[in-house]
Amino acid sequence: MKKILLYAFAICTFVLMAGRLQAQDYKTAVGLKFGGYENGPSIKYFMNEGTALEGIIGLRSHGVVFSGLYELHQPAFNTSGLKFYYGFGAHLGSVGSGVYKRFGGDDKIYNDSHLLLGADAVLGLEYKIAEAPIAISLDLNPRVELATGPFFDVAPGLGIKYTF
Repeated sequence: MKKILLYAFAICTFVLMAGRLQAQDYKTAVGLKFGGYENGPSIKYFMNEGTALEGIIGLRSHGVVFSGLYELHQPAFNTSGLKFYYGFGAHLGSVGSGVYKRFGGDDKIYNDSHLLLGADAVLGLEYKIAEAPIAISLDLNPRVELATGPFFDVAPGLGIKYTF
C-alpha cells in the first residue's frame, strides 16, 4: 500500500510540475494594450527566460505613439503562470491639435501638431493561463514627456495577448 501511495504521489508531482512549466513558457505574444493614454496592438518577445522586449503602437485621438520596453520577468507569489515584471524604455510619436486629458492631471491643449518624445518605465504582473495560449497583464507605466514638457505622469495599463 505504501508503494502505491508513493507511486501515486510521484506521478501527481510530475504531472503538476509539467503543467507548471508549460504554463510559464512562451516565446512570443501578440495582443492589445489598453492604457491611460493610448490603446493599440503590442508584441512581446522573450530573449531568454527572464528578459523580454515589448513594442506597442499606441493609438490616441489625433495621434500615434510608438513605445519600446526592455522588461525583466520573475515568478510572483509562488503561483504557477504568474510573473512580476519591471523595465524601462522610450516612446516617440505625435499628436495633432485638440484637448488631451492627462491621467490624474490638468487637461493639455494643443493648437497644432506636437512631437512626443520621452522615457518610459513599466511595473506589473502578467498571468499566463495554463490551458490556453492567453496571457493577461496589469501594469503601471510611469513616463517623462520631454518634447512637450517636461512633465511626469503615471498611467495604468491592461494587456491581453495570444502566446506562442
